[in-house]
Amino acid sequence: MTMKFYNTMTRDKDEFRPMEEGKVGLYTCGPTVYDYAHVGNLRTFLFEDILRRTLEYDGFDVKHIMNLTDVDDKTIRGSQAQGISLDDYTAKFIESFHADREALNIEAAEVFPRATTHVPQMVEMIKTLMEKGIAYRTEDGSIYYDIAKFPGYGKLSHFKMDELRAGARVKADEYEKAQVSDFALWKAWDEADGDVYWDTEIGKGRPGWHIECSAMSMEYLGQTFDIHTGGVDNIFPHHENEIAQSEAANGVRFVDYWLHAEHLQVDGRKMSKSLSNFYTLKDIGAKGYDPLVFRYLVLGAHYRSKLNFTWQAMDTAKITLENLYDFMCRLDRTKVCGLDEAVARAKDTFAEALNDDLNTPVALAAVFGLVKEVNVQGSGGKEVWDAMLEFDKVLGLRLAEHADSVRSEVPQEVLDLLEQRQHARRSKDFAASDRIRDELLAKGWVVEDTPEGPRVKPK
Repeated sequence: MTMKFYNTMTRDKDEFRPMEEGKVGLYTCGPTVYDYAHVGNLRTFLFEDILRRTLEYDGFDVKHIMNLTDVDDKTIRGSQAQGISLDDYTAKFIESFHADREALNIEAAEVFPRATTHVPQMVEMIKTLMEKGIAYRTEDGSIYYDIAKFPGYGKLSHFKMDELRAGARVKADEYEKAQVSDFALWKAWDEADGDVYWDTEIGKGRPGWHIECSAMSMEYLGQTFDIHTGGVDNIFPHHENEIAQSEAANGVRFVDYWLHAEHLQVDGRKMSKSLSNFYTLKDIGAKGYDPLVFRYLVLGAHYRSKLNFTWQAMDTAKITLENLYDFMCRLDRTKVCGLDEAVARAKDTFAEALNDDLNTPVALAAVFGLVKEVNVQGSGGKEVWDAMLEFDKVLGLRLAEHADSVRSEVPQEVLDLLEQRQHARRSKDFAASDRIRDELLAKGWVVEDTPEGPRVKPK
């Protein structure tokens, strides 16, 4: 089956052809560990996880690198504000990121390189750029990239070189597209940096943000690799600058496919602490939601579409996910129920959707199409159970684990009564159906009829 991705570089859906058959080199921009990850960050990380899982679903061996930016303008300011070392400051946010990642069932990358442990590689790349005349030193000892020396500058973000402000420089790690200008590769030490610096052959100082990812990706994936991802806010300046410095230094194409996730909004507005709509996974948990409810919410929107986070949407996602878990609980794993054709259709649609630029909404529709067919027939067996577990290799909703948990909490006699009620409803024996409902209620279990089938919960 042909796999296609929307490539930011070409502005088109391109057929995916890895450099090496059966293997994929994947680099994803990880967190800048100056604060706890918010739901916008997590949406991007989940998109990257779906990408990785889809590649694995299609049989690829994925080498995934996700960096941890533990030195930049924001981490230095934060550590100084708290009066602690940079390592101590970033450690708690790195720990929190991994806790969030595990709670959201995001697969671990093969390597999580930290910028602070790869400074020698960055220095070597900067030296190469200086030797080629593409980087230059300023009076204060900082080193800048001369974007006028790289004819391809702007090819990812698609701005025109005539927008360049000749001779202008920007020292900040992050800036707006309107500030197209030379950017810092190496920032000479000054008092504002305190004890954050490295004594190197190019001077005393620290790396700029952009050189970090170029050096680390090359260290683990080589000078050219298959896929680079991030949020749309990374397109400029970060990824544009990565391309410029990597291709100028190495003389070869940097990346074949660029994928970017759209923004997450909250109640239709940009997320901001000033608007009191800034949420972390801890905030989601405090309101009683399983982290996988947020994962399900993200799956329901295409990664290239804006996702509007609301608590009402989370409520809907919670109910749907609980119904899915209950559906799994009702499946008979010991027998086959003659739904091979329905399963095959669902599998084909599911795979086609994912291979069409990770179309998770259509993939989910295929899953619920199978659920509906099972509910119409009245029961599902081992072939459905196996298919759902196969789907979950990409969805990552821990379907088997939660189904087992739900099943262990519901007595077998209750499950048997629920099945008898379903049989009565299919036979249009509504008197018997009502009688069994009352019997379940007397035993302390409330029956809820949903589009995905009945579910029970304690009274």
